[in-house]
Amino acid sequence: MPEGDTVFAAAARLRKALAGHRIDHCQFRIPSLATVDLTGQEVTAVRSVGKHLLIDTADVSIHSHLKMEGAWHVHRVGQRWRRPGFEARIVLRANGSEAVGFALGILELLEDPDATLAYLGPDLLGEHWDAAEAVRRLAADPDREIGEALLDQRNLAGIGNVYRSEICFLRGVASTRPVAEVNLPPMVELARKMLWANRLRTTRTTTGNTAPNARMWVYGRRGHGCRRCQTPIERVQLGSIGGERVIYFCPRCQS
Repeated sequence: MPEGDTVFAAAARLRKALAGHRIDHCQFRIPSLATVDLTGQEVTAVRSVGKHLLIDTADVSIHSHLKMEGAWHVHRVGQRWRRPGFEARIVLRANGSEAVGFALGILELLEDPDATLAYLGPDLLGEHWDAAEAVRRLAADPDREIGEALLDQRNLAGIGNVYRSEICFLRGVASTRPVAEVNLPPMVELARKMLWANRLRTTRTTTGNTAPNARMWVYGRRGHGCRRCQTPIERVQLGSIGGERVIYFCPRCQS
């Protein structure tokens, strides 16, 4: 599931392929941008901001969000795509490399991306990460459930459903506990540490073990024994921010 670490890694791949080079070929495959052609423009920067990815030129930024199914692939021009062509939303070529955005949940052009994304909380993987500000934003709504507050990108940017489940478990906190009853600084520090450790990994792990069945403490493990106490892992739907997504937890280790 794409979260802040996934987008950070995608930006790193795109930066290596595109940054500092002029676009040789540009094709938007969505109706709203079908007539736009950025060929000839130089890519000045590629960056992630939480779960958002920006490809900057002097005049405009290509803004994308992976949502649930999106991905950016980078390869040499002429190589076979690894996903079906009908899923491609944008194709960019520069300096012999090709970048293809597949099934992107958001794809748009922004003249002032920093203003558009100013509502986001501190970026967990950002150069100017501010833990104190993240704590302040979380604490501003003390009655809110911590599991919902962690997923709100206005508080801190980059946490998705996987990380909120894992963070709550490792801190021994029930996702339904009110923010006011949670020791926030260690939780924020853990969130930063976990995303940072996974930012360039090809396989995400929160346990430190990359074996297929050992990567997560609780996420995706409904019915399996807790790795600490062997109590079966449960899952529930949580809050309006999560929509229909669920949170996994150990009913014994988390209170």
